[in-house]
Amino acid sequence: MVVTKKNIEDFKGQKPSKILDENEQLCKDLFGESQDYIGRKFAPGGAGAPWLYMAYFDAMTNREAMDFTVIRRLFDMDWASLTEEEKGEGIYETLRDRGIATTDISETDDMFDILYFINAGDTAVFIDGCDKCIVVATRGFPNRGIQSAETEVVVQGPREAFSEVMRFNTALIRRRIRDNHLVVKQSKLGKRSLTDIAVVYMSDIVRPEVLAEVERRLESIDVDGILDSGSVEQFIEESWLSPFPQVQLTERPDKAASSILEGRIAVIVDNSPFVIIVPVTLNAFFQASEDYYSRWQVMSVTRFLRFVGAFIAVALPGLYLAVALFHPSMIPLLMVSRLAEASQAVPFPAVIEFILLDAAFELLREAGIRLKSASGGTIGIVGGLIIGQAAVEAGLVSPIVVIIVALTGIATFSIPSVSLVYGFRLVKYVVLFLSAFLGFFGLIIGMLLTLIHLAGLQSFGFPYLMPFAASELSKGEDLKDSLFRFPLFCLKRRPFFANQDEAVRMK
Repeated sequence: MVVTKKNIEDFKGQKPSKILDENEQLCKDLFGESQDYIGRKFAPGGAGAPWLYMAYFDAMTNREAMDFTVIRRLFDMDWASLTEEEKGEGIYETLRDRGIATTDISETDDMFDILYFINAGDTAVFIDGCDKCIVVATRGFPNRGIQSAETEVVVQGPREAFSEVMRFNTALIRRRIRDNHLVVKQSKLGKRSLTDIAVVYMSDIVRPEVLAEVERRLESIDVDGILDSGSVEQFIEESWLSPFPQVQLTERPDKAASSILEGRIAVIVDNSPFVIIVPVTLNAFFQASEDYYSRWQVMSVTRFLRFVGAFIAVALPGLYLAVALFHPSMIPLLMVSRLAEASQAVPFPAVIEFILLDAAFELLREAGIRLKSASGGTIGIVGGLIIGQAAVEAGLVSPIVVIIVALTGIATFSIPSVSLVYGFRLVKYVVLFLSAFLGFFGLIIGMLLTLIHLAGLQSFGFPYLMPFAASELSKGEDLKDSLFRFPLFCLKRRPFFANQDEAVRMK
């Protein structure tokens, strides 16, 4: 058999050859240049033993499981006791049922599936004279296991986080939702990467039209490789021009499980510790897992502070510039004199001050992220203090600008979603420049443009500003878990994401 095909997808529908040497040669032609590819042709021994060819990749398989469930079992078989039928036409069934000591096997007659399973870490067993192949689940590639969440830290609540192994992630969700209606649909994305993805939902709670739209968008992705859930996020979002995320990413299994119980859909991408949740609204980004594990009074105040922090992160720099440059009469007289005195020594306009100092702050933030966790926080704090004080003493910026930039940066850290923070950081500059040139009028224009943009966004058919807008769709029920969090016994209905036939979650 001469191999002229090079891509795995080209082998769809092609059966393995009944001649073992042809299957061996095909695998060698495709994988032989890779030194981590292992192919072994052997006969287990004994009279009547067939010739087999095993194919797998080193370090992708669990060698111990393969040796004990396949190799040793085959060599321990009493081939002499087999009947002529079991040695002849029934050899495939004999090996499948008696020669491999594991229940996690599959059989296929499609070369595409066989080659995919080999790449994925399983072991393919070809049998001389058979046009089918036994695939043994021996995946044992390295992974970092289940660790604590790093981007969504909570004081009270579970510490587990998703990992890069898709099957671990589905298990973490199923561990929390032990219901037969929990469905995990698996498929592949990427022509060359063939990345496993899983769509997880509750079949009786999810809206069928939303599920169909999610599956349609995933099927429409036609690209060579998918290496992380962030790539899938960009392919399935509706408005790619918007700086605001239209899907939600989480590394917490409890948050994903809670969202699934609300009628939303989780998309798990292999090799990524972040799970995509759709649909999403702006309100969902301000909700943290810890909100439902602590008392409602405390969490209501905390959530309100998050909304205040978001407003400060967007509007505070523009508000200061509008007041200082166009409406100084709104500032107390004593403060006006101090501001004037401090700004006299600064050679730059206030807008340039903000840009310089904010750029330094963003650089420190990025440096803190890239450095080791033990030293990153120290570098950020010490660097901020030193640079801020040195800039004031050198007359590059005024003290009030240092305070405004620091408050703006602190406000962004109060928002639970990192992707939403990125959107607010970009909008901040739009409001800043409009306020610098038009004063309060520019500030109002910037905030109105932001609200109009948010009002025009949708996530899989749901208004982005629900429940603050279109609250009549849920008859106001979703407002109980928005700006403030009502007690749990008041949250008797699921959010509007869910199928309305299953809207009641508490009696």
